Amino acid sequence: MSKVRKNTAPDPEKIFVLDTSVILYDHNAFNNFQEHDVALPIQVLEELDNMKNGNETRNAEARSFIRLMDKASGDQLLTEWNPIKGSKGGRFKVVMDTVSASQNAETIFGAGKFDHRILNAALGLKEEFADKKVVLVSKDICLRLKAKSLDLFAEDYETGKVKNVDELYTGKTTLLKVPIAPFNELKETGKLQAEAIDLPYTQGNHFYLLKSGRKAGLAFYGVKSNMLSLIKTSSAFKISPKNEEQALAMHALLNPDIKLVTIQGKAGTGKTLLAIASALEQRKDYRQIYVTRPIIPLSNKDIGFLPGDAKSKIDPYMAPIWDSLRYIKEQYNHDPKVQARIDEFVSTEKIVITPLAFIRGRTLTKIFFIIDEAQNLTPHEIKTIISRAGEDTKIIFTGDIYQIDAPYLDAESNGLSYLIESAKGHPLYAHITLDKGERSALANLANDLL
Repeated sequence: MSKVRKNTAPDPEKIFVLDTSVILYDHNAFNNFQEHDVALPIQVLEELDNMKNGNETRNAEARSFIRLMDKASGDQLLTEWNPIKGSKGGRFKVVMDTVSASQNAETIFGAGKFDHRILNAALGLKEEFADKKVVLVSKDICLRLKAKSLDLFAEDYETGKVKNVDELYTGKTTLLKVPIAPFNELKETGKLQAEAIDLPYTQGNHFYLLKSGRKAGLAFYGVKSNMLSLIKTSSAFKISPKNEEQALAMHALLNPDIKLVTIQGKAGTGKTLLAIASALEQRKDYRQIYVTRPIIPLSNKDIGFLPGDAKSKIDPYMAPIWDSLRYIKEQYNHDPKVQARIDEFVSTEKIVITPLAFIRGRTLTKIFFIIDEAQNLTPHEIKTIISRAGEDTKIIFTGDIYQIDAPYLDAESNGLSYLIESAKGHPLYAHITLDKGERSALANLANDLL
């Protein structure tokens, strides 16, 4: 017998109040709320005005949003509700400084902070539009908690989030009972029609760890060729894979048909080292090698607060990359000529190691481009980087989605997770997740137990 559904009242119309952190995460955010209204506290415009100058991504996001607001408003006043073009009836407006008759966030939490004035703007809207559900949208967890303590609905910005990151695409599958005949054919010829083995994933490029009895092998499935190809372990600039996963990663890094690679894994799995070694191995195929990472300022202070010149300010952030290059040089301790050539690569800018912000505006044609710590980038930043790739450029993103330093990102909302989930299946893309740490037994203890 079927259950009788009770009549329920429809959800009230909503007004979403956007915090500055949402705009800096996605400057196009206010177009993503469909039929609902979007309010922007005046303090958000002031914060964006303070951030509009500079080369960091947040500066570019601030500028893009300001231009977007100017175009969307046209000749209309921003203090009035304006239609959001392309939405399902949603409107937007700027909310001036208001104080609710019942609560004052500045009295409760302290005066002088824009966050508390933004809370007051939301409280004012809640009082003015009692028939609507007012929701504060912020990437700032603490601000959301403050809002909830004031009886305000608050939520994270969901666009670009990846659900179930613990089940994120790994790029590899182990097949334990491969029939002996096709397995031997793959071993002997190096190629095998995909139909010869029941492959669980053929929607995109994918790696397989094959086992047939006591025999084992590594294979790469190419979606364009619909073929399995045998992977033979190879080294790059005297850096050899220490496990099967690293062999798969190196295959993707050295494969000229793969133009976009992501490598996800915890500290010590060899992500950066493999990428740099592979870049040096293919140096003749590219005009330059860029190795970069986003700078996440300590204590939320800009690097300008640090002493010294520009090089002194950024060197601490680039140290892990220099460590990897130094380790590669150490493999040639008995060959000073090769060591001198590596130094020459740096001095002549054949290989450029610099923060991501310093590369903005450069031409990315025929570049081997490595972006380390990519989990500290937003989805929009990832898209911007890839969209600037010219002909014959290869882009590598490495990172650990569970080790995020950016204050408004997490495992679900960071750009690396978003890219892995979105790009899987594309014929130019390959991904591998590295699980086994190779730094040292002591480092593995920290990762596994602490």
